[in-house]
Amino acid sequence: MRVKTATITTNYELSGPPHAPVVMLSHSLGSDLRMWDPQLATLESRFRVLRYDTRGHGGSDVPEGAYTLDQLVADAAGLLDALSIPTAHFVGLSMGGMIAQGFALSHPERLNHLVLCDTSAFMPAEAQPIIQDRIDTARREGLAALVDSTLARWFTADYLRRKGPGVELIRSILQSSPATGYIGCTEAIRRLNYLNDLARIERPALIMVGEEDPGTPVAAARAIHERIGGSRLVILPSASHLCNIEQASLFNSTLAAFLDSGG
Repeated sequence: MRVKTATITTNYELSGPPHAPVVMLSHSLGSDLRMWDPQLATLESRFRVLRYDTRGHGGSDVPEGAYTLDQLVADAAGLLDALSIPTAHFVGLSMGGMIAQGFALSHPERLNHLVLCDTSAFMPAEAQPIIQDRIDTARREGLAALVDSTLARWFTADYLRRKGPGVELIRSILQSSPATGYIGCTEAIRRLNYLNDLARIERPALIMVGEEDPGTPVAAARAIHERIGGSRLVILPSASHLCNIEQASLFNSTLAAFLDSGG
């Protein structure tokens, strides 16, 4: 379904019991709401599940130009407004985790629980040339040129070799993603700098990270954990960046237990 919000037109899916607490799911760069397929059965049994395509991705609007994290956060809040949802649990992975941090800082009154997965709170200077190279490649050749290297970062070598569940779905999403949206969102996250603000987050928070994630490694998760008081850190073994797919069962049980326990 698509809905016009105060900022853009957003593609979303809403499922689960109509009057249950809402869990909002925000996906990674270059993906779309289908990234969360492995979580649906677990979450829909007890929550109203809202998953959506970030600006520039999937069925949502793809504006030209560079985006900002403030815009991506405003898009998420605008979607809640359009659907008359006052508060939600916010679960974000990678770019989605960056949006979730911004949402927690900008709209704390609308946040119940915060779950940050395989993400970072700061983009170091040494990462900028790598980011620029990906932008240049996407602009010149399209996202098809980035698929193999991206999958190699997002899944462990063993999981790719075994062609684990979800690999081909993610491959197809990457190949079909618009370069304009990928570049716009990459420009947003390259300016990520929430690290010194995280101590202001007072909601129950869970940080999950794949043990073998090379892009947003365990060290980045620890830095977030150390700054959000009372947060819980869970390191998932034998998983890389998309730990929600590679270790779906453990991810799901950890997430459900956290949300059910009240933090």
